[in-house]
Amino acid sequence: MRRLVAHRAKSLITNATVSLLNPHRQSSSSPSNYCSRLARFFTSLPSDTSMASPYPLSVDSLNPKVLKCEYAVRGEIVSLAQNLQQDLKANPGSHPFEEILYCNIGNPHSLGQQPITFFREVLALCDHPTILDKSETQGLFSADSIERAWQILDQIPGSATGAYSHSQGVKGLRDTIAAGIEARDGFPADPNDIFLTDGASPGVHMMMQLLIRSENDGIFCPIPQYPLYSASIALHGGTLVPYYLDEATGWGLEISELKKQLETARQKGIAVRALVVINPGNPTGQVLAEENQREIVEFCKKEGLVLLADEVYQENVYVPEKQFHSFKKVARSMGYGDKDIPLVSFQSVSKGYYGECGKRGGYMEVTGFSPEVREQIYKVASVNLCSNISGQILASLVMSPPKVGDESYESYFAEKDGILQSLARRAKILEDGLNKLEGVTCNKAEGAMYLFPRIRLPNKAIKEAESLKKAPDAYYAARLLNATGIVVVPGSGFGQVPGTWHFRCTILPQEEKIPAIVSRLTEFHQKFMDEFRD
Repeated sequence: MRRLVAHRAKSLITNATVSLLNPHRQSSSSPSNYCSRLARFFTSLPSDTSMASPYPLSVDSLNPKVLKCEYAVRGEIVSLAQNLQQDLKANPGSHPFEEILYCNIGNPHSLGQQPITFFREVLALCDHPTILDKSETQGLFSADSIERAWQILDQIPGSATGAYSHSQGVKGLRDTIAAGIEARDGFPADPNDIFLTDGASPGVHMMMQLLIRSENDGIFCPIPQYPLYSASIALHGGTLVPYYLDEATGWGLEISELKKQLETARQKGIAVRALVVINPGNPTGQVLAEENQREIVEFCKKEGLVLLADEVYQENVYVPEKQFHSFKKVARSMGYGDKDIPLVSFQSVSKGYYGECGKRGGYMEVTGFSPEVREQIYKVASVNLCSNISGQILASLVMSPPKVGDESYESYFAEKDGILQSLARRAKILEDGLNKLEGVTCNKAEGAMYLFPRIRLPNKAIKEAESLKKAPDAYYAARLLNATGIVVVPGSGFGQVPGTWHFRCTILPQEEKIPAIVSRLTEFHQKFMDEFRD
């Protein structure tokens, strides 16, 4: 093909040149005709890009919703970190640090947290049930883990974790989860309201898919927010309607801000359909007061909004003056029943004290929807057949752990308490260290797994970042990584008040490493500020 194109071009160019240089030469075609033919030939050629690429798809031909979607938690900084990690492995000593510390994502086991023994014993027995009948098993596994495994296997089709289940999840496991919710909240829970999912994220996507009809449909999201929400709204073609949390009051959620942003959205012709609340907060770490939750429920009821309650950090509360209350509990305590307010609550096995991110387990509890709408939710769930069975089992274990009197209770409680107390200490050490840095302020981490400090950068640093076409906090994060090996996520990936800069840092590195992280961060920050001092 290329030879043919070259031959045609050479022939046309030669003839056109001869005609132009020899105007009296006899020819059936005038010089102007040759030039015209030459122009038509070149304009008919494919573009350089399409000729150079052997692939039928280009970025420009992809779904624009995909191109609009961004997910900062696994973005450019993480790609750079992975390249550095490979370089360290290939060339030890080639950087001023010995390891990459991934403080960018809530992935506890990757940073050394150990799984809960009881949970893993039950999973192992369910995955390999033939060992349940072996005499050696009694000495290797606790009696209550063996008993629980038998119970679960009796509930699973074919007693096999490799089998499909009901699209909402195994009925017996949903019964267990509903009982756990009822014990937590003090109000009834229906297993038919439970949809087991591969982590909380598929549940969020499912609800966005159901709620968003066009770009004229808006979803209220906190700013800063977890990028799952902005990404899923973009993927499904909706509009993110921001409401700003108040950093000065510990990332407070003000109803006046909700009212203002709702009015602004409606004036633009956007139909706001749902309100996302993340409690405890990600990336901000605040725990909502119950009275504030009541105000939010009342606001959703009055405005006809679906309340999407992200409650995956419900076990992660570190301050004695705060405690977690589910939005369902709050709504029921206000007298609102199943038919009064549409509410979807999300839970995951990836967070809490369990941190089983790779097992991909979770659920959403769906209440306050008509039977017709429920049928559509089930239809969307059934398209994916079912969530993975190991994740379903873990979700049931998280909501029904060992109780007082069970053989595993003491070891289970010691593991759980040890993890949560250590997380609280880590959060405090990092918070204190960040607040000692020049131009940095950091609110208390009341819950969740993150700190979200504000960094006041020198004008010279901001201008340098702009010259490189980078957000200033992204530039800071990249410099921090290259100097220390510490991976954080720029605040610009979560959204923030314009003109402010932040980064998100997990509290998950093992406790003995936290002082070294603070030391490295302090040394880097001082040098950075000196370099760009105004």
